[in-house]
Amino acid sequence: MKHRFILLALFSAIIINANAQDWVTHYEQSGYNQTPRYAETIEYCSRLAGFSPLATMVNLGKSPQGRDIPMLIIDKDGLTTPEAIRAKGRIITLIQACIHPGEPDGKDAMLVLLRDMLVNRKDKDLLEKASILFIPILNVDGHERFGPYNRINQNGPDEMGWRTNASNLNLNRDFLKADAPEMQHFLRMYSSWLPEFFIDIHTTDGADYQYALTYDIEVFGTLDSGLTRWLNNIYEPRIKASMKNEGFPIFPYVQFRKWHDPRSGLRTGAAPPMISQGYAALQNRPALLIETHMLKDYKTRVDATIQMVKNTLSILNHQADNLKTLVEMADKSTESPAFRKQDFVLVWKTSQKDSTMVDFEGFDYEVLKSDLTGGDWFIYNNKKPVTMKLPFFNITEPSLTTRLPEAYVIPAEWQDVINRLKLHGIRYYVLHEEVTIEAKSYTFKDYEFRKNPNEGRHMVTTSVEEISENRTFYPGSAIVPVNQRTARVIAGILEPQAPGSFVEWGFFNAVFEQKEYSETYVMETMAREMMAKDPALKTEFENLKKNDESFSASQWNMLNWFYRQTPYWDNHFLKYPVVKVFDQAVINQLRKVSSAAE
Repeated sequence: MKHRFILLALFSAIIINANAQDWVTHYEQSGYNQTPRYAETIEYCSRLAGFSPLATMVNLGKSPQGRDIPMLIIDKDGLTTPEAIRAKGRIITLIQACIHPGEPDGKDAMLVLLRDMLVNRKDKDLLEKASILFIPILNVDGHERFGPYNRINQNGPDEMGWRTNASNLNLNRDFLKADAPEMQHFLRMYSSWLPEFFIDIHTTDGADYQYALTYDIEVFGTLDSGLTRWLNNIYEPRIKASMKNEGFPIFPYVQFRKWHDPRSGLRTGAAPPMISQGYAALQNRPALLIETHMLKDYKTRVDATIQMVKNTLSILNHQADNLKTLVEMADKSTESPAFRKQDFVLVWKTSQKDSTMVDFEGFDYEVLKSDLTGGDWFIYNNKKPVTMKLPFFNITEPSLTTRLPEAYVIPAEWQDVINRLKLHGIRYYVLHEEVTIEAKSYTFKDYEFRKNPNEGRHMVTTSVEEISENRTFYPGSAIVPVNQRTARVIAGILEPQAPGSFVEWGFFNAVFEQKEYSETYVMETMAREMMAKDPALKTEFENLKKNDESFSASQWNMLNWFYRQTPYWDNHFLKYPVVKVFDQAVINQLRKVSSAAE
């Protein structure tokens, strides 16, 4: 009997060890220096979903090169819809890896963490009040541009994917404009699930310092004030303390006031909505950006990521009810009339006058003048740890404000803009009849186009002048009410001077083009006739010639100026096609001849 028991125990141990071996990740098998390819990653995720009733794998859509973009749903009851999960009182945490596939730390960290949760039954308390959505690879095509030379500044893994997608677009610059099919798939999922918390995992470049991981949370003005206080007063102190206890002290993600030079001081500020945490803020949702330090070895970075995610999930489980209430309050506040009666801040700027002194755990370095380039050469030779007392510029202040209307109206001819609204969960109505209304809009002035393309677009910065006039809108135009929880997203898209607006990204570039012109031999005659009839016009012209060298040096500029004063001038030129409607009676008029977009 005793021998049978021993044999049974040995047999069970062999089975357990064999099963454990089946679940060793590629990263672990490689000695912590490799990350799996796309097929291996998806196969492992699929096996997790097949093994555990808590996990389900779904497909967000296909990439341009035809690859599926998978997502795992992990819930303690195996629930697979946001409605069912929230009915149980749980919140939803979205964790995303490999939006930059050259930075695969989050993918390998989460495969280890989920294996331990789903197979080894560890840390199951992390699912008590928080369900998980996990995207192992968002940029699946960039992931398969695989090789050892994709990240020159990075210490491992041996090979990794490429930063951009197959069309050379950086998906972490695409959250608001949504040009890439991968991002469009993501946004459909995001606006459907609306996770209460979003974790986006990256690896940073920059100077050398002691921290294995830095982080960013949006606490600089763009996020709802209640959620901002929660991040400042509850999440941040708790995550810093727990990470320090785990042996991974962390510091906010910063830039140096002088590139590569920590001693010049530290600065941070509001994240633009083209990147993950900035976009989530416009959606009234807090987000965490994880940036592991590229010079640390790969295992250290993955270990730090595992601990950061685990500790964050622990805080979220403890704070689930509080966070859920704060998110609901933020949504209600944003759609309320009071939100539109106060100044809305379009641009937050980091103050250069106000800073706090902080301890920054860096390494000693020297700065030499390079005999090769003549530039500053930062040399970290001895890896001597030093605690630097540095000014931290982390106070933001409003730089540009506006008043939000009751609704925006987008003309039917700008369907590319209208079609993007639904991706962001924005509710709008489609006009069925021709209507003329009086509304406010803008004319563009002092505009400047970037010399080089950015993310496949020709960007423009512009100042504006507000105008009021009658505009005619045709069937197919979109009426976008602002009394909805996405009001911040709407303003981010449609206010021309908002960071990353559709004007800035070039959706409306055709408006900046003069399409009709006059022949110089015609205007030479007309200009003289115009000045003879209007002496004030002649005086204005002479002053312009005297005070503006570029004007007086160009026959075209001078005669085009006269053309602008004629009734032949294009009265649509430099006018923003989108209008702002503040009168509820006008909106009611539009609603009578429109219907909700499908």
